[in-house]
Amino acid sequence: MGPMTSLETRIGLPDALRVLIETLPRETWEPHPNFDGLTRFWLDRHLMFRDLLGRLVTGAEAYLDKSADPMRHAQETARYAGFLLNQLHGHHQIEDQVYFPKLEALDARLTAGFELLDADHHALDGHIHALADRTNAYLQVAAEAAARDRVGELLGALQQFETFLDRHLTDEEDLVVPVILTYAPEME
Repeated sequence: MGPMTSLETRIGLPDALRVLIETLPRETWEPHPNFDGLTRFWLDRHLMFRDLLGRLVTGAEAYLDKSADPMRHAQETARYAGFLLNQLHGHHQIEDQVYFPKLEALDARLTAGFELLDADHHALDGHIHALADRTNAYLQVAAEAAARDRVGELLGALQQFETFLDRHLTDEEDLVVPVILTYAPEME
C-alpha cells in the first residue's frame, strides 16, 4: 500500500475501488431489497464503535473542563475503552477471517479494496495498542495530580484514533455494503 492508501493519510477510497458505491450510494442502501439483518447488524456495530469513541472524547473534554467527577470519569473511561478496544479487535478478526474472503471472491475488481481494509486492520491494531497504553497510563494515576496531564494525552490519542477509525469505517462501509447489496451472498 502506498501513501495514498495508507489509513493515516488517505481521504477516501481510491476511484478504482468506488465502482459499486458509485451505482449504489448510501441513500439507496436501506430501501434496497438485499439490505437485510446482517447488513443492519454490521452497520450498527460501526455506529456503536463511533458512539463509544465519542463518549470517551466527550468524557475526557468534560474532565479537562472540570465538569466531570474525576472518579466517575475514570470508571467510565475504563469501561468504555475496554469494551471498545476488545470489540474492535474481535470485529476485525471476524471480518478478516470470515466475511472479507467470501466478499472478495464475489468481485475481482475489489480485491485491492479488501487488501486495503486488511492493511487498515493491521494499522488499527497498532493504534488500538497505543490507545490502550494511553488509557492505562491515565487509569494508573487517576486519583493523583498527574491524572490531568494523562487525560490531556489521552484526549489527543482519542481524537487521532477517532480520525483513523472513522476513515476506516467509512471506507469499509463504502466497499462492503454495495458488494452485499449487489451479490446478496450467504454469509452464515
